[in-house]
Amino acid sequence: MSVRRLSFGLSRQVWIVEIGVFLNMLGYGAVLPFEIIYLHDGRGFDLGIAGLVVGLVTGIAVLASPIAGAAIDRIGARATAVAGGLSLAAGYAGLAFAESPPAAFAAAALAGIGNGALSPSQSALMTALAPRELRHRASAVSRVAVNVGIGLGGAIGGLVAGFGLRGFIALLLANAATYVVYVAILVATVREDVRVPSVGGYRRVLRDRAFVHFAVTNIALIAVGWGVLAWIVPPFAKDVGITPGLIGLLFLTNAATVVLAQVPIVKAVEGRSRVGALVLGAAAWVGACLLAVLAQGAEPTLAFGCLIAAAIAFGLGECLHATVLLPLVADLAPLELRGRYMASIGLSWWLGLALAPILGAPLLAVSASLVLLVAAALSGAAILSLLALGARLPVGLRSVPRPRTAPLPRPLLRRGE
Repeated sequence: MSVRRLSFGLSRQVWIVEIGVFLNMLGYGAVLPFEIIYLHDGRGFDLGIAGLVVGLVTGIAVLASPIAGAAIDRIGARATAVAGGLSLAAGYAGLAFAESPPAAFAAAALAGIGNGALSPSQSALMTALAPRELRHRASAVSRVAVNVGIGLGGAIGGLVAGFGLRGFIALLLANAATYVVYVAILVATVREDVRVPSVGGYRRVLRDRAFVHFAVTNIALIAVGWGVLAWIVPPFAKDVGITPGLIGLLFLTNAATVVLAQVPIVKAVEGRSRVGALVLGAAAWVGACLLAVLAQGAEPTLAFGCLIAAAIAFGLGECLHATVLLPLVADLAPLELRGRYMASIGLSWWLGLALAPILGAPLLAVSASLVLLVAAALSGAAILSLLALGARLPVGLRSVPRPRTAPLPRPLLRRGE
């Protein structure tokens, strides 16, 4: 098997950045499940304060993301990613030594600023490093790196957290170190050329009807495809008699599905309709929600089987969605506004993730089956919206690109590409 085939057609530079993404997620995955436990048990914070500190990271990220989009267009994706990574490193290192709520809030704010900057700049960086016909492959590899990193990180974190406060501090410092390593990789391996001046800012983004249509639809897609599994399925599963250990297995199954299916799916959709892939992914989420509904009233073994099947369906839908999302945004974006486009689609992620627990949790109190049926209907409505989007997309952007068979030159990151 040739080196080119093993590399998935991606350049050495892209793979180096993907390794950085993996290390980044390895540290983050080790910390994520234990943040509130650390602040409450390790530092003695009230649970409400601990929740506010952790929530501040996401809240500040939402506010920082649009600013980061403008920064990407002005100073470049690499420079913004470096600033974001350093801010995250400082934030998590600060949390490791935060002995009072004010210190923890300050550290969380730094981490939130970094999170809001790193996410869109990393997306813009990947689209610049990979040629257009390979961006979907780079996006697929990133998804695998994220899932493997978070999965392994969580397992390692569980072992280290067993050492108490010292273990929690070690995890936070290790996470901070992964961001520093990631920044070092970017500085050492990525070069940037002169950026194309941007004109019009977010007003031009809002005038792009196809993109705005896609971004609004994406809020619903994320709410169902990611939010339902993360926040609705666990309490639903508990109510139908599934133990916490088996609930954890649902998430492991979902992550394993993404790791195993992402690459075959991205190859299968090459040359096919982007909207078709998104519709198929949304249909998988409709099926996942209906499978979960079948668990209601079933005996525990059958209920768990339904939820396992739902977790797999959620994972397959994620693979199809991830194959299309960022490459399509990159194609829709003018070169000089790519940062703002990436920040805007990132904002649709945050809003979709927030929608599931805010609207879903109250519905759970009324009827567990109702919230899943509403989610299925929301995904169905997103399918109709996607079908309407197809007519708005330029003809040249309607299909997932097929990679060229000839050897590709190693891409050099240009600030406007």
